[in-house]
Amino acid sequence: MREYIKERILEEARYIVEHEATVRQTAKAFMSSKSTIHTVVTKQNAIFG
Repeated sequence: MREYIKERILEEARYIVEHEATVRQTAKAFMSSKSTIHTVVTKQNAIFG
């Protein structure tokens, strides 16, 4: 996996934890769709273990 993708995943996950944000709030903060955030956080989580 490319490094910039890993960084994006970690940044979005950190945002959720630090701000106790919902998927919708995170999507708005990163100007992304809620589907994208959900996919990144759930499916990519399996990659990191």
